[in-house]
Amino acid sequence: MHLVSWNVNGIRACVRKGGDQWLGRCGADIICLQETRAFPEQVDLELPGYESYWNPAEKAGYSGVAIYAKREPLEVTAGLGVAELDTEGRVLTAEFDDLFAVTVYTPNSQKELRRLEYRQHRWDPSFLEHMRELSTRKPVVFCGDLNVAHKEIDLANPRSNRRNAGFTDEERAGFDEMLDGGFVDTFREFETGGGHYSWWSNRPGVRERNVGWRIDYVLVSEELRPRLEAAAIHPEVMGSDHCPVSVRLR
Repeated sequence: MHLVSWNVNGIRACVRKGGDQWLGRCGADIICLQETRAFPEQVDLELPGYESYWNPAEKAGYSGVAIYAKREPLEVTAGLGVAELDTEGRVLTAEFDDLFAVTVYTPNSQKELRRLEYRQHRWDPSFLEHMRELSTRKPVVFCGDLNVAHKEIDLANPRSNRRNAGFTDEERAGFDEMLDGGFVDTFREFETGGGHYSWWSNRPGVRERNVGWRIDYVLVSEELRPRLEAAAIHPEVMGSDHCPVSVRLR
C-alpha cells in the first residue's frame, strides 16, 4: 500500500501551479490532502482511477481536508465527533478492509500562541483519543500537517524558534504523547539525520537554501511497523509551500 500526504495550501492554487500533474503520476493507492481551502464543487481536479471524499470547513476558503482513493472505503467519517472541534474541516477518516487511513490538518497555535491552549487542552487530546479508539478496531495510518517540529533536528533554526508556534514545549510534548500512545513516526524509521524538511517560508530564497521545518508526517500503529517498506519526503515537488510525504507498506 502506497500512501501520499500533502498540505496543498489551497487546492485550486496548487492545481494552477501544476501540482495535479504530480498527484496524477505519483501512483499512490491513497492520497491525503490538507488545507484544501475549497468546497469540492469548486475544484477541478480529475485523478483517473480515484474517488474523492471531502471534509471542507464551514468557513469558505479556510482549512479543509480530502482523501482520494483507488479502493472504495467501507466507510468515510468527517471530524472527531466533537461539535466544538468539527467546524473547521480538519479530520477525515476512511475505513478499509485492513486499516483506517486518516488525514488531519492540526490547528496552528498562531502568533503570540493565541491558540496554544485550545490546541494543547482540546485538540491534541481529542485527536489522540480518536486515533486510539480506531486502533482498538484495526490498525491506523494517520497523516498530514501536524503543525509541530518534534525535535531540534526537525527544523533548521531550533534556537531562534523556541516558544514560536510549531516548536513550543507543549506542542512537542503532544507529539510525544502520540508516540507513547502506540504510533510510529515512519520517516524516522528510515532516516535519522537532519536537513529533511516539508515546509518552507515563502520568503525569497528560503526554500532554495533549505531553511525549513518538518511538520508533515505519516504515523502508523505500532503493529504496522513490520510492514513498513519505505517512507519519504519529496522536497522537489512544487505547488505549495509544503511538499508531499509518503509511506509504503508491504
